[in-house]
Amino acid sequence: MVTKKSRNETRQKRHLRIRKNISGTSTTPRLAVYRSNANIYAQVIDDVAKVTLVSASTMEKNFERKGTKTERAISVGKSVAERAKAIGVEAVVFDRNGYLYHGRVKSLADSARENGLKF
Repeated sequence: MVTKKSRNETRQKRHLRIRKNISGTSTTPRLAVYRSNANIYAQVIDDVAKVTLVSASTMEKNFERKGTKTERAISVGKSVAERAKAIGVEAVVFDRNGYLYHGRVKSLADSARENGLKF
């Protein structure tokens, strides 16, 4: 009997293939994106020191939960870019975490670029 793998299992396999090739350092940390059905999360991570430098998500207390999911992703991208620039991070490596570069992931990345992050 042939069983079909879940979408999350195939996403995790794609994520492992991607992570073999990219890594965040102190000069260019990794911008990791996680997308659930309702929310989106972004973290700027230094993989060498194994520490999260900056994070932003739609689950924060002061986040305004109005608009579409794509509009919320745009505001998360803006806030993570502003916070990263505040601690002196200008360039990052984008980790789409196995998700397609489309929709909410793309809008978060474009918003982070527009607000000063280079990748």
